[in-house]
Amino acid sequence: MNLSIVIPSFDEQESLPELHDWIVKVMNENNFTYEILFIDDGSKDNSWDVIEELAVKNNNVKGIKFRRNYGKSPALHVGFEAAQGDVIITMDADLQDSPDEIPGLYRMVMEEGYDLVSGWKQKRYDNAFTKNLPSKLYNWTNRKISGIKLHDMNCGLKAYRKKVIKSIEIYGEMHRFIPVMAKAAGFHKIGEKVVQHRARKYGTSKFGWNRFINGFLDLLTITFLSKFGKRPMHFFGLLGTLLFLVGFGFATYLGIYKLYCVFSHHPARLLTQRPSFYISLACMIIGSMMFLAGFLGELILRNSPVRNNYLLDKKLNLN
Repeated sequence: MNLSIVIPSFDEQESLPELHDWIVKVMNENNFTYEILFIDDGSKDNSWDVIEELAVKNNNVKGIKFRRNYGKSPALHVGFEAAQGDVIITMDADLQDSPDEIPGLYRMVMEEGYDLVSGWKQKRYDNAFTKNLPSKLYNWTNRKISGIKLHDMNCGLKAYRKKVIKSIEIYGEMHRFIPVMAKAAGFHKIGEKVVQHRARKYGTSKFGWNRFINGFLDLLTITFLSKFGKRPMHFFGLLGTLLFLVGFGFATYLGIYKLYCVFSHHPARLLTQRPSFYISLACMIIGSMMFLAGFLGELILRNSPVRNNYLLDKKLNLN
């Protein structure tokens, strides 16, 4: 099968039939073998009834329904688990992503060898203040922290080689950082394609300002886990040791200086009257706690059933 098209949906009953017909038209024009996976994320409208009707009309339509609303990441997770195509396309259900972009994305993966291709909505039709400006700031921060040069990392229109989505696990709200997770899993050929962005035709946006704050925190989490998830002592132990040494060095200096003043009969304040004494003490305590945190992290990891789960690409003559 050439393509699996995974579409998370929440209260988008008006747009689903039009989106389905548009995708089918593109598939037929390009002679693709395909499946369309609609993931109903606990919609309160009649979205599931629409999906059932589409499945009766088209055998290539499949559906998964959540009992309640969980969010886009869980929807993509179950969609990726079910997807069988050589290339997996994700797109939003609100008709703001154009299915006409699918052939170009498919060619970039299959012919140009990309592992992941992200859409770039160069010209957007969202509100400039509430979505465009925060999105630019958000993507700039992502580029600086992750090192992945994508202009629109959060674009819902993406294409993946099958082995990419089978090698990563999406949870929480980590769908925004699938390129970061893919890079951490060893997939480095990540590109982007300028895509058409359309104004919303039905309903209203389901995302608010909080996604930018949450997104930044999630980026820090995934960056930390990708670097130190299997070696926590390298982060906590190193930082704790440095803090302890700084504090111990200050404390040693204060002690030597105090002894010098006593034996030289020079006036000197009590150590407990000097702010630097408390700073050095705090550094030693915090450093010790961070070192212990790294040590406990190593103990937990050693007893974890997934401590030796590594992503293998190929095997040769092992039998």
